[in-house]
Amino acid sequence: MFSRAGRRGRGGARLAAAALVSGLAVAGTISGATAAAADDGAGEPGGASATIGGLETYGAAVIHDGERDEQVSAGLFRMTVDGGGTLQTYCIDIHNPTQTDARYQETPWSGTSLSGNADAGRIRWILQNSYPQVNDLAALARKAGAGRLTEQDAAAGTQVAIWRYSDKAAVEAVSPAAEKLADYLQKSAGALTEPGASLTLTPGAVAGRPGERLGPVTVHTNADAVSVAPPAGAAADGVRVVDKAGKPVTTAADGSRLYFDVPEDAAADSAALTVQASTTVPVGRAFTSETRSQTQILAGSSESTVAASATVNWADRGPVPALSARKNCAKGGVDITAVNKGDKPFTFTLMGAAYTTPAGASRTVTIPLQEDQAYDFTIKGPHGFEKRLRGVLDCRTVAAAAGSADSGLTTQATIQPSPASVGGSGAATDLAATGSSNATPVIAGLAIALVVVGGAALVLVRKRKTPPSEGE
Repeated sequence: MFSRAGRRGRGGARLAAAALVSGLAVAGTISGATAAAADDGAGEPGGASATIGGLETYGAAVIHDGERDEQVSAGLFRMTVDGGGTLQTYCIDIHNPTQTDARYQETPWSGTSLSGNADAGRIRWILQNSYPQVNDLAALARKAGAGRLTEQDAAAGTQVAIWRYSDKAAVEAVSPAAEKLADYLQKSAGALTEPGASLTLTPGAVAGRPGERLGPVTVHTNADAVSVAPPAGAAADGVRVVDKAGKPVTTAADGSRLYFDVPEDAAADSAALTVQASTTVPVGRAFTSETRSQTQILAGSSESTVAASATVNWADRGPVPALSARKNCAKGGVDITAVNKGDKPFTFTLMGAAYTTPAGASRTVTIPLQEDQAYDFTIKGPHGFEKRLRGVLDCRTVAAAAGSADSGLTTQATIQPSPASVGGSGAATDLAATGSSNATPVIAGLAIALVVVGGAALVLVRKRKTPPSEGE
């Protein structure tokens, strides 16, 4: 979206500043099953998955940085949802480029740069009270005292107001009408709470002994109903998804509690279930990419396909861990949680330290990552189990990341011509390629291994002009 000297770059513009390699290996063998095979990002399991296209409605804005100004495009992106549907988004990551055709996943605020941002709720207010949620541009212009607003003005003004809160950027819209709108939205914004997920299952993994109903897994959704697919996996024969009374379940709703009914004679193994629905994704949901592509926030959604999955693991003796992972921006890493439903402790080592989850207990370990670190986790275990978690830790904006005393990174500057061009509505031609993730999975260990391969990270120290406070 924005590229110039002194910015925090990505892809080819990024300079390698740090790499982190850490391992997670079991101390001893696991006598039982682990989580079912999956391939997903580290976050809440489920929601909308989509591919970003480009800017579809946008105008121009100017970012002020000390004595230097830079003109950029500002407006709405369009995403195509897997399985059907479209999304409109604004970016909340002004100094990073968008990779065309990058894959995105619905993500809680805790896994993005909105984590710890006291103004995140104001961004949601802006989204709900401006374009495209408000499509009566004449009425919006009257509220803002903007005269006449075009769609391009409305999109640019809304994006500028969002950047002032998401990135603390000193930014102005080029169009006077768009700038009036941005000022009105910034000064009027009230704090709202984070919207719920379109569809997710919690927890994302359960475990236990065969012959029991294992769970529950709770459905969280804004859809009227979700379809429940039969368990999948090599050992799924005979495994059913049921309710608390043991009745087979094929549909569910928000708050439904699902269980896996595993036959008593089932050998140690694992399986998975998938739920799916058609709904509109709540405005204000964040979207992050598993590659280095700027974070987005939802401004509008058609009826779209959303899905979520959960895994089950069972064994009749020994440790029986259920493993899950999520980004934790508050701690600057990815949380790996092991819930041990077995009759023996589950022990692993992490960076030279041993961690034990007692029988019948749970434990979470945070794997620290550098800001902008590409990660690719491969968790491997017996019975053909393999789970891969990949993404990029993008938890801070430039202002928050620059000059961090404990970042451990060398301050660098990057020279890169700006890709931004100013225009009206239409497909974007100013999206900077970011390149692929530099993470490569490494499989090791006895019964389970996890290796984080660090990607390049860059923190730039810069003197920023802060945006005007409310009422100024």
